[in-house]
Amino acid sequence: MLRKMKESRSIAWRIVPCPRREIRPAFLDKGSYIAAADADDVYLPDRLRWGVDFMKQHPEVGVLGSAIEWINASGKPLQTARNPLENSKIQSALLTNSALFHPTVLIRREAFARTGGYRPVFNVAYDYDLWLRIAEQFHIANIEQVAVRYRIHPHQDSLRHLRQQTLCKLAAQASARMRRLGQADPLSSAAKITPALLTELGVSEREQRREVFSSYRHWTLNLCLAGEYASALRVATEILQSDLRGIERWQIADIYLAVAKLWWRQRRPVKGFLAACRAVMMWPGISRRLIGAVFRRLGLTWRPSAL
Repeated sequence: MLRKMKESRSIAWRIVPCPRREIRPAFLDKGSYIAAADADDVYLPDRLRWGVDFMKQHPEVGVLGSAIEWINASGKPLQTARNPLENSKIQSALLTNSALFHPTVLIRREAFARTGGYRPVFNVAYDYDLWLRIAEQFHIANIEQVAVRYRIHPHQDSLRHLRQQTLCKLAAQASARMRRLGQADPLSSAAKITPALLTELGVSEREQRREVFSSYRHWTLNLCLAGEYASALRVATEILQSDLRGIERWQIADIYLAVAKLWWRQRRPVKGFLAACRAVMMWPGISRRLIGAVFRRLGLTWRPSAL
């Protein structure tokens, strides 16, 4: 993919692959911009031109992202995902989640070097930590165009390191909160992000469990959307076998219902029935959704108000 992206004589930029290691400022001796690129995604031909044109017109912007189109493993379009466009909305969104899709970003070299780039303590979620630090000194923006087709598949890094990625996300947020309070960055000397370290930073074990659960639920839905049902079942089953203390019962029931649907799709009706029963036992209110799903599968219409 990188070989297909040719350098224009009228602009200066550099493509940096996204490794799980620190990219040091010494690498940035040439080029005005850094373009992130993942090997399994598809980049539109005008991606760099759009980004560089925008950055030239907005020198206050340190990092720029775009919209993405999700595709499955074979390249079939699934849906378009967008983040806020304006700096003020992005700054607010960054308090809880990354408001940039990492494969789409174009980073101003000055912003990357001034903030120290990717930090080695973040073996995953290194991008989110970087956005938070850049946002403290520069504006951040997104363009509305789709510049990248982002591939959803069961072997991507975000899924294989899902639990650790969530812990790193929480660490990045805690670190940013302390910097806003004028305190020293607690991760500047940390060797590894662990649940114990997060507890020391004020992130409770309950909050950690809830965030991990939310991440697994999110990826279960993503994999279902991409048609990767076996992987979705594996992810959902894994989270249901973990420590669920502090998780809302309706959320657990929602995962059990998803598991039931996945078992039915695999023609395992007994396992599907048992998972559905667990869903209703966990939260009886989910029975309406369950009945509605059965009626739709039979091609019938069901209105709860008629009961």
